[in-house]
Amino acid sequence: MTAPTTPPTTPQRSHPAATPQPGPAPRPTPLHRPRWFTTLFLTDVWERFSFYGMTAILVLYATEDRGAGGLGLSAGDAAILYGAYMAAVFLASVPGGWIGDRVLGARRAVLHGGVLIALGHTAMAVPVTGSVYPGLLLIAAGTGLLKPNMAGLLSAFYDREDRTGRDAGFAVFYMSVQVSALLAPLVVGALGEGVNWHLGFGAAALGMAAGLIQYVRGARHFGDTGAAPERAATPAQRTRVLRVTLAASALVVAAYGTDAALGTFRMPHLMALIGLLCVASPVICFWRLLRDPLLTAAERVRVRTYIWLFAASAVFWALFLQGGSAFSLFAKHATDREVFGRTVPASWFQAAIPLFVLVFAPLFAWLWTKAGDRVPTALKYAAGMAAVAAAYLVMAGAATLAGDGTRVSPLWLLLAFALLAAGEVSFGPVGMSASTAIAPATFVSQMVALFWLSGALGGGIGGNALKLSGDRVPGPGYFLALAVAALVTGTALLLGRRALTRRLGV
Repeated sequence: MTAPTTPPTTPQRSHPAATPQPGPAPRPTPLHRPRWFTTLFLTDVWERFSFYGMTAILVLYATEDRGAGGLGLSAGDAAILYGAYMAAVFLASVPGGWIGDRVLGARRAVLHGGVLIALGHTAMAVPVTGSVYPGLLLIAAGTGLLKPNMAGLLSAFYDREDRTGRDAGFAVFYMSVQVSALLAPLVVGALGEGVNWHLGFGAAALGMAAGLIQYVRGARHFGDTGAAPERAATPAQRTRVLRVTLAASALVVAAYGTDAALGTFRMPHLMALIGLLCVASPVICFWRLLRDPLLTAAERVRVRTYIWLFAASAVFWALFLQGGSAFSLFAKHATDREVFGRTVPASWFQAAIPLFVLVFAPLFAWLWTKAGDRVPTALKYAAGMAAVAAAYLVMAGAATLAGDGTRVSPLWLLLAFALLAAGEVSFGPVGMSASTAIAPATFVSQMVALFWLSGALGGGIGGNALKLSGDRVPGPGYFLALAVAALVTGTALLLGRRALTRRLGV
């Protein structure tokens, strides 16, 4: 199923307390009809180019010796940095979703997020070692603002009850942006590993700048969709949130500034804060959402039940995000990368997942459309977990063969990445689509933010898991243990699918 061709003339989600959006969308013409989707697609293409390009080389750059231009971190500390960064990206989606829902509206939130991402990549492109850390913070903040509001903006063009169409539409959109995710590791990896790390980060900055230009040029095709928050925060609410934010930021800066000044700062100190936020944030967000007087009794049931999907998503992201850390280290140190006398950059393996997503996404979109309501969200999640478990079983076999220092065939990694991609197609677009379908009126971006917040929890867990393994390259026991975690989670989803479907409605 393709995306709808006509933007709605009125907002799809209404609520007695919502602020109506002004005016109808422009009358569509044959040329105008697809342009809102094209604009969102091209913007996300370039945003994903910058994101995947940067993450493809982050761990490799962090573990590179200082003399070669890297950060000189150990494999464990590099994994913590990567996990903390990924967790921060997802954590930032919570305030990002609130800002889009209550302050800026989805359209302006996407624009401001893109600007922050471009500034972050630009900072990382500066050939100064310390510039990487503020750059990562800016990228995390910008991605947290852009991603939930991009999904909310896309979902606004679908009828609230069109679950099958929304699932298929998100799958097509998810497939389309994988083109840039495929090219980014190749371009950025070749520049970063082969020429200069900061040049690779600079290529990611150019990609995000191109996305911003496309978005500004194409936003006129949205009509009034996403132009204003559906339930704007009052001045008192904005002031209260600003005060709490400034006070918390000042406390964190003072604590870590003192830690650095005393020379005692270590990566686990950063992960301690991230871990606390990863655990506390979902508890606070669900608690506040369930207490909101605007929610109906039926909406509260759906939100409470969604907590189970949230937990399953956290397990998935903890396993999936190892593709950029544990799998990347395995590619560098335990995989035979010689092809026709030349060494393939380890970062190029990161292009495997988007390549396989491009292959699998149309198939999965067709399957979901064909199955309709017969395949609920919980069953799709269970299928994704089965694929992830198989990926880790493959990696356990590869690690066993590499145990004596032998470099194994790259086909092992490619097969594992193919299975991870199948899992991502079952979780990513389906999770975003389900979040928008389950979301109470006027809380769409915040519900999408909760979906990404599961990634924050998963990223934090995954980073600490690799640190605890204590190995430069994870062994078979590590991969086998994570395969068991995926199997247990998938089995629980399979057994509980009827109860989850009955309460969620998806």
